[in-house]
Amino acid sequence: MYRRTFLAAGAATALAGPALAQTERQRTLRFVPYADLSVLDPIWTTADITRDHGYLVYDTLYGTDDALQPQPQLAEGHLWEQDGRVCTITLRDGPTFHDGEAIRARDCVASLRRWMAVAPMGQTIDALLDDLSALDDRRLRFRLRRPFPMLTKVLGQSFAPVPFIMPERIATTSPREQITDLTGSGPYRIKRDEYQLGSLVAYERFAGYKPSSAAGRGLTAGAKQAHFDRIEWRSIPDPSTAAAALQRNEVDWFAAPPPESVELLRRYRNVELSRMELLPTVCVMRFNQLHAPFDDKRIRQALLPAINQADFVMAAVGTEPENYEIGTGFFPPGSPMASDAGLEPLKGPRDLAKARRLLREAGYSGQKVRLLGSVNTGATASLAQVTADLLPRLGFDFEPMLLDNASVVQRRRSMEPVERGGWSVSCWAFPGLWFESPATHILIRGNGRDAWFGWPTAPRLEELRDAWLDAADLATQQRIAREIQRVGMEELPCIPLGSIFRSTATSRTVRDRVVGFPIFWNIRRA
Repeated sequence: MYRRTFLAAGAATALAGPALAQTERQRTLRFVPYADLSVLDPIWTTADITRDHGYLVYDTLYGTDDALQPQPQLAEGHLWEQDGRVCTITLRDGPTFHDGEAIRARDCVASLRRWMAVAPMGQTIDALLDDLSALDDRRLRFRLRRPFPMLTKVLGQSFAPVPFIMPERIATTSPREQITDLTGSGPYRIKRDEYQLGSLVAYERFAGYKPSSAAGRGLTAGAKQAHFDRIEWRSIPDPSTAAAALQRNEVDWFAAPPPESVELLRRYRNVELSRMELLPTVCVMRFNQLHAPFDDKRIRQALLPAINQADFVMAAVGTEPENYEIGTGFFPPGSPMASDAGLEPLKGPRDLAKARRLLREAGYSGQKVRLLGSVNTGATASLAQVTADLLPRLGFDFEPMLLDNASVVQRRRSMEPVERGGWSVSCWAFPGLWFESPATHILIRGNGRDAWFGWPTAPRLEELRDAWLDAADLATQQRIAREIQRVGMEELPCIPLGSIFRSTATSRTVRDRVVGFPIFWNIRRA
């Protein structure tokens, strides 16, 4: 729904019953998302917007607090036995699905199996499993071939796909097929009858939701209190229109205003600007390594002298130094695994002539290079624009394919060569929480066609990741992470483009926003 229609509808409601309309407005949170919600199945896609939707509709066994530690959610607790090879998780008594059915262990087992089939860390757990089964209605048990102390941390991960809990009848759907029944376990349920792609997504509070009383606060841990009866995601494609709507209190939250809108919003006394996330967003250039020319790592490496991280991050968030960091690698600045290991090729003066010479020496022979990029998704669109300017200047036979976000999510799945509709290169901005460690960093996997879109093959990266998972202490983990980054800068499953701090804008009529990503519990009217 565009702003003119939206405001007209609001005015009509106000004329029909001013007091009633005001009460309903107070109980409704209006949110302007950073992308259209085109996929409703949070296991089928890794899109952040679907993850955000998923946390409204579904709950998890564990959450992650603001210290990045796991805390029980649907789980009451767990018990490790047999030297860390058996973990029994007990569910809280009382939580139900939206249809009133109790959440049982067999629902959790089915949900986890669907998630394990597609999630990188789920696949890691699956490879360690001897058995995962429901002992009774409230207990499920993992039997592992060797100890895996990160299990509960992984079950509480907040990056997509998240191990959300669904009814067994839904969770048995193939992960390659999108679900149609959205009966969930979380604090809100979606109003399917109001869903309009590119216009409106509406949620209503689930009165039967029972928040956890476990310790831990922040991010996805602690009690999830739903203070609004209704949440509306209102698509407003034009950022200036969205900013004006926020200034007039017609909406309550503008998720990701672009740099020019941030400067405008600073002038408004009734608007609060803050950092969206705990860790900065990591920006990357990703290659399709199944086909020429980027199946040759020498051609990927040839780009390094031409990559100026400052160009990319300033295009995404503006020129204020507090909004970005450069000279960064695969791990977000401020995270335990971040270092400068192997980053020498990204430092010092940039040299386009050297990049062109390296391309010739690598044997680039004029293959078409197609950029898959977004035209309407904030930082990723800006990164794509810088790439579209750079690659032709290096001598590539270049073709941009800039699409709406929904189409990008669909097209990135194609493993076909360019001549059959595929893509060569794309740019992405990932929340730092995704890349906190090698365990959860999907872009430094080297497992070929099982890897994230781009499908790099790099056995040494896989060996180092396994070694990191077995590391006994933080110092060993950090040493291995440095080696992972050094190898990664040789193999280049992607090129780090710097890190950004994304701003979010809220009306001062709301407070207690949970820092991390668009999270809709605990936020309330001021």
